[in-house]
Amino acid sequence: MIAAYGVANLLQSKAIARTTVHHTFDPGLLLRLAGHRTYLLGLGCQALGFLFAFLARRDLPLFLVQASVAAGLGVTALLGVLVLKWRLPRAEIVLLGLLLGGITALVLSAKPAHSRPMGTAGVVALAVAIAVIAGLGFFAVRLHGAMGSVVLGSIAGLAFSAAAIAARPLAGEHSIGGFCTNPLLYLLIAHSIIGQLLLGLAMQRGSTTAAVAAMDAAGAVPAAIVGLLFLGDQIFPGREWLAGVGFVATLASVIGLTRYAEPQHHHATVPAGKHEARRADSPAPLSPARTSR
Repeated sequence: MIAAYGVANLLQSKAIARTTVHHTFDPGLLLRLAGHRTYLLGLGCQALGFLFAFLARRDLPLFLVQASVAAGLGVTALLGVLVLKWRLPRAEIVLLGLLLGGITALVLSAKPAHSRPMGTAGVVALAVAIAVIAGLGFFAVRLHGAMGSVVLGSIAGLAFSAAAIAARPLAGEHSIGGFCTNPLLYLLIAHSIIGQLLLGLAMQRGSTTAAVAAMDAAGAVPAAIVGLLFLGDQIFPGREWLAGVGFVATLASVIGLTRYAEPQHHHATVPAGKHEARRADSPAPLSPARTSR
């Protein structure tokens, strides 16, 4: 799961860097990205990671699964160094080590348990969240540079967090009929599509590390709180301190990584309404400061 998400982040970032920056909350961006084989391959890796995460949410608490998803950022950074010749600051390497330590602490403290069912109020809240998150994205898309990357990535995290909350009880369905007729399935799909669009917009404006770190940080907290308070997520008795330390360490590391939000690429900009995708085989312009991140 961690490796799949890490590879997905890298491949999607590479394809998004070859697409003209969008200045509106335009779902057409996803259609244009679908013309890039690299993006589709990354989307396939993300789907594989999501499948593993979905199965894990059947028995494992959300604070562990979401933190493990965040660990994919470490894989992205390592692959960026090896494949795209990214240059990671020493402090960022330390933060990646802290991320690994936080995940380890969460693994040791999480107690497997099935989710409680989600009531009508929870379903309605997730439906309302679709409109709220889409509205935030509509206004945040006007931001540019590192700020736009972090803000849009954070809003994408809220969408993926809502999808994770829907997935926790949905994973406990025992029949195909019950699975397909459960409204949580369609809420999960809607939140995932919005999150994917917001993540693409975030990656266009700054570094992959900044966008994904902001997404993971914003997505981990709501899911963890909802899981512990309403869905029956559990911690081994006596290890509450370890879970707290691990969660804080994980969250601090992904938030710290947003500090290194230098854009990886400079994109050509176009007026609103004229968002033509660049040819998939055309080279992406690189930042003059660095050959990559």
